[in-house]
Amino acid sequence: MHTKIYSPDASQSPEELITTAKSLGIKNVTITEHNDMDFPDKEFIWEFDLQEYSRSIKEWQEFSRSIDGPSVHMGIEIGWQSHLKDRIEQTATALPFDSLLLSIHVFHGVDIYYGGDIALMPRKERNKEYISALARMCREIDNYDIVAHYDYINRYIEDKSSSVFYKDCPEEFDDLFDALISKDKALEINTASIEKQIVKGSSYIMPDPDVIRRYISMGGKLITIGSDAHTTERIGLHFDRTAKYLKSLGVSEIFYYEGRTPISDPEYSKYF
Repeated sequence: MHTKIYSPDASQSPEELITTAKSLGIKNVTITEHNDMDFPDKEFIWEFDLQEYSRSIKEWQEFSRSIDGPSVHMGIEIGWQSHLKDRIEQTATALPFDSLLLSIHVFHGVDIYYGGDIALMPRKERNKEYISALARMCREIDNYDIVAHYDYINRYIEDKSSSVFYKDCPEEFDDLFDALISKDKALEINTASIEKQIVKGSSYIMPDPDVIRRYISMGGKLITIGSDAHTTERIGLHFDRTAKYLKSLGVSEIFYYEGRTPISDPEYSKYF
């Protein structure tokens, strides 16, 4: 999740995040502020002082303890671009993060949020190129834990029949999954993507089941659920629905991270 202190696209304060999570009975939260270096959108600043962030996390952890709230973990979401390998590795080792997410927000040199030529591309071509980029990212970078929102390329496409389908790019998905599995990295199921599909009235609400089944069949075991919440209304959104859906596809456990170590989440079963 993100806060307005360090992520310019978020509107919730850390205190609001923690208090809301407590009210929902959520026992563990990971704050994963955006860190997108060389970002093309110059309207906002997408980088921050890491040492200041570390001090802030400690203050938020103390606040949560004072209200008997959830455990607060220090994460970060680093945006990948092909020329940033060394800088990403430096950032990843700068602090004792609990979890480190890698994501791609920039496509064809443009912020995916604003679209650019993305919506004009044929769906299969768009999906194939994006999943291929994720696979390259996951092979080039070693110091991460989770690949975030693999379906982000579709989030702002208004075509109601569009999703990120395994059948569109099976070789690219297999390459991505092989990279994740060989490095013991996790695949995130992002419920913000699910919410966006609902809002636009999509024919495909949940992630493509063939994506999940193929990941499992190749030996994938590490799956996380992230709400990607930027506002309090999105905290834990669709977790119950998503957990039941994953269970129906053969997912027996999900994980959160503490000290860069995956921990099977005992809360997962409560959603069934």
